Amino acid sequence: MSRLIINSRLPGMSAGSFRKLLLATACIIPLVQAMSAAAQVPAPSYTFSIPAQPLSSALVRFSSVTGIDVLFNGTLPAGAHTQGLSGSASPEEALGRLLARSGLSWRFQGANTVVLTDSAATSAAASSGSATELAPIILTSETAWGPVDGFVATRSATGTKTDTPLIETPQSISVITRDQMDVQGVNSLNSALRYTPGASGDLYGTDNRGLGVQLRGMGTGNSGVFYRDGLQLKDSNFAMFNAIESYGAERYEVLRGPASVLYGQATPGGLVNYVSKRPTEEVLREVEIVGGSFEHYEGRFDFGGPVGNDDTLFYRMTGVMRESSTQIDFVDDDRLFLAPAITFKPDEDTKLTVLGQYQRDRSGWAMQYLPASGTVSSNLFGKIPNSRFVGEPAFDEYNNTLGSVGYEFEHHFNDVWQIRQNARYVWLTHEEQGVFGGGLQADGRTYDRYADGGSTNLQGATIDTQIIGEFDTGELAHTLLAGIDFKRHHYRDYASSGNVDPLDIFDPVYGSPIGPMTPYRNTETVQSQLGIYGQDQIKLDRWTLTLGGRYDWAWGTARDAVESDNNVNMKDDAFTGRAGLVYLTDSGLAPYVSYTESFNPITQAGFEPETGRQYEVGIKYQPPGSNSFMTVSAFDLARQNVVSHSGPGGATISQTGEITSRGIELEGVASLDSGLDVRLAYTYLDTEVTKETNGDSGAGTSDVGKTPFGVARNRVSLWADYELQNGPLEGLTIGGGVRYVGKTWGDDANTFKVPSYVLADAALSYKKDNTTLSLNVSNIFDKDYVASCFADGFGCFYGEGRRITASVRVTW
Repeated sequence: MSRLIINSRLPGMSAGSFRKLLLATACIIPLVQAMSAAAQVPAPSYTFSIPAQPLSSALVRFSSVTGIDVLFNGTLPAGAHTQGLSGSASPEEALGRLLARSGLSWRFQGANTVVLTDSAATSAAASSGSATELAPIILTSETAWGPVDGFVATRSATGTKTDTPLIETPQSISVITRDQMDVQGVNSLNSALRYTPGASGDLYGTDNRGLGVQLRGMGTGNSGVFYRDGLQLKDSNFAMFNAIESYGAERYEVLRGPASVLYGQATPGGLVNYVSKRPTEEVLREVEIVGGSFEHYEGRFDFGGPVGNDDTLFYRMTGVMRESSTQIDFVDDDRLFLAPAITFKPDEDTKLTVLGQYQRDRSGWAMQYLPASGTVSSNLFGKIPNSRFVGEPAFDEYNNTLGSVGYEFEHHFNDVWQIRQNARYVWLTHEEQGVFGGGLQADGRTYDRYADGGSTNLQGATIDTQIIGEFDTGELAHTLLAGIDFKRHHYRDYASSGNVDPLDIFDPVYGSPIGPMTPYRNTETVQSQLGIYGQDQIKLDRWTLTLGGRYDWAWGTARDAVESDNNVNMKDDAFTGRAGLVYLTDSGLAPYVSYTESFNPITQAGFEPETGRQYEVGIKYQPPGSNSFMTVSAFDLARQNVVSHSGPGGATISQTGEITSRGIELEGVASLDSGLDVRLAYTYLDTEVTKETNGDSGAGTSDVGKTPFGVARNRVSLWADYELQNGPLEGLTIGGGVRYVGKTWGDDANTFKVPSYVLADAALSYKKDNTTLSLNVSNIFDKDYVASCFADGFGCFYGEGRRITASVRVTW
């Protein structure tokens, strides 16, 4: 990996469909080869496309292109800026042009190392006798999918599908790094999102399925908001992929706002991209033992490195085995997770990575449907415990087995053109059955119940082929992206329901018989989508303009053997666009403005495709000389033909005309040399239903002007941890955080409110040599709180109480 070293601080598809896709890919490759041959210009060494920017980031770009390390002994001149470099040049010529008028000189120290010096600063320091030797800082040319040191990521491929600095991306993106997850003891998508603005993972409280993700006030349900390595993991009506083991993630990237231009069918609130751990070129060995609350026992391992003595073949194997109960009585949360990966890199221009995954979950319903009386509001008989189980221990279960295999291929034809292709096949089998609340009787303690069960079998395939070119036209520097993607998913959902006796919710006695189960759904669904998209990131001096467009064709069928009137033939197509403008300043400020759209076809009888659009303005700030990043944004987001899921398992599906969400987000994150990590997030949302589909406002059934359930107007969170850098306790880290979530409406009719709550978390760890001892506590004060309600009688969900986790991690 190239680096800049500074001695001071520095800023199952059908055969026919598959043949069509292969033909399209086959047509693209020769076209790119012809373009690349035409684009080749005789050059002494390298082709550069470095726009005007701060000198430090320009030198990182130089280093990444040439593979030459840059060493600087001193302090970079304040506000050092370069006019950029475009075209072919030798390393010597490139350095001369980049450093022009900077006052810096350079010399080669070996074939792959350049030393920069500031003659004036060095002379002044020598004459005053005040020269100080500082510890070197290594600023790596961080890749879009690679590991991040600390909390602060500077690059992401989620926002543009190119290796683009976050400060140049005209949309809000949060990156939750591996280091942050380790310090905070993250064990799920829900907990990963706790300190992220505009995002929430606990809409349904203790739900362990990842169903309760909410982005910018838009509940995502099981609508395919979850991506892995840039490829969508499409859900069925009952089963979803959101709960993939978080230990297997290098990081989570949260893109807020519509993203259909790059990703096809997607909800306008945004998406969550799970970035997998990839093979490492250096030897990695890690074993961890975890234990904690709710009889939690877990073993983890993570191994990687070269295969034997081969410098072209690398591997990674990550695994988790867990046996655990949960906060809810009689509900387990057991898991087996394996993620093998291998990379073949025959040369610097070609790389193939194969990624696999197997996950087996055996659990129950960690989310319990409870009444508002006894949870949100008072009840004559007291408060319902947050561990209350309203099902039947011998009957309830929620089991998933899922797997995937895919690859990422990239080849650089030259310094201008490259081609990439990512593909994945997924499969999932799912079985569930449970007993759920149906409403509290007039006596205030007898709780009506019903039984529900179902299964899903799903197979899917996605392939995405991209061409990327980096070149100049006159004064303009371009990063051009053109792509074609195809996805096909086939799944069968089966569901049935039955009767079961009521339960005394304050003094439950289990063992009631389950009545005969009557099928109410037996649906076979096939969904396909083909998309062609293009994007150009155009740089002129300090300006970066991003333009993108996409055309999608979506088609599918849904055949229900139980209710024939639910049979659907769906065929939709749409164009979506995107535009954004960023201005980079010497001070690290980058104001931006953007507009983007989304398109999400729905395979339900009588449902229109969801569409969305968003206007966003903001300022990003990356202070020179500091490893920190801040974003302030304001947005106006509209979502038309909104599909919402309610009821047990999200099985009740409805469509609303339009929901508009306007808000402000603030995010600040820093990892400082002193050992301090900080993450601050604030979200303000004004969300309401602005248009009805078939409601009758005259009859009083319209929800226009109402706020959807579970949307808090204000959310604030602050996390900080500090690692002692010297002394007898060197390696000790102390951290903590506070989370505030404001009041939410308890139903879409806005008839009652769920109270706000404040939670506190803490972390303590000690690292000595290759061993790390950690202790994490979430919800320190064991506060009972309701995360949300969607109905008064049976739709309230407790959040998680105090969880204590201890671990021992050994690396070698």
